[in-house]
Amino acid sequence: MRFSIAIPQSDYDGFDGPGLRSYLSRAEELGFEGGWVLEQVIGEAPLLAPLELLAYCAACTERLRLGVAVLVTSLHDPLQLASAATAVDRLSHGRLDIGVGTGGGFRKFEAFGVEKATYISYFTEGLKLMKAAWSDEPRVTFHGRFRDVDDLPIQPKPVQRPHPPIWLGGLAPKALARAVRHGDSFLGAGSSTTEAFAGAVTVVRRELSEQRKDPARFTIGKRVYLMIDDDATRARDRVLAGLRRIYGKMLGIDAVPVSGTPDDVVRGLREVIDAGAEYLLLNPVGVDVPENSEQMERLAAEVIPRLG
Repeated sequence: MRFSIAIPQSDYDGFDGPGLRSYLSRAEELGFEGGWVLEQVIGEAPLLAPLELLAYCAACTERLRLGVAVLVTSLHDPLQLASAATAVDRLSHGRLDIGVGTGGGFRKFEAFGVEKATYISYFTEGLKLMKAAWSDEPRVTFHGRFRDVDDLPIQPKPVQRPHPPIWLGGLAPKALARAVRHGDSFLGAGSSTTEAFAGAVTVVRRELSEQRKDPARFTIGKRVYLMIDDDATRARDRVLAGLRRIYGKMLGIDAVPVSGTPDDVVRGLREVIDAGAEYLLLNPVGVDVPENSEQMERLAAEVIPRLG
């Protein structure tokens, strides 16, 4: 099993630079493989922009891989996003992981000048253009439905070749087929239940076979929102409060987290592993860096050793 940790991203009362630097240093000391953020351009939670935050994290770390899941790339200009991702990859000397997604039909596409009727096509074409921008070709030509690019010079290129690892998610069969077709790994959303994740894994494995992709080279992971507390009831209250800070009153969100005593959390994460996860993105939902630091320490000392 491989374990990563969420990077505290909320900025309620001012950015806690010293706290975050200490958190990142400790995550490396504890042996976490990566640290991940998420994207929420429109929402109630004061979340710092993901790639900009990862650029800061790159300067605070030496080994930790830096991931974002997911960038709703249908809401971005592909060439600008490819350039920003390249910057983080180069600043981190090749430690970036990029999770991308269409965002779903509920997104405020009109706020970004994107037609809701074509957002999936826009996403797919945009990802192809990003990969073209990252390619070894010094000049890029690309003729698509939404973009017409003729012999444009694009430099620099990412350290990682042919590009940073692409993680995709989804639950619908078409989305999962798209994840296998265009991605290098699959990451189940934190907002999905373990049961839904198990169903998605079945489809992903079938698609890997049908698309003749090597499953040994395609990681299956899941973000898990969680909270440890010696009082299981208090843990449940804390994790739900954290999820409401991120998702508001989103229907069904109460069913997704793992919480309770260390035994409870081990049991909940074991269920995710049994459902097919090879990679766990552990996501405490504390209100600030100190609370998330306390959770990271407990995960490293009381939970992860029992899941190896």
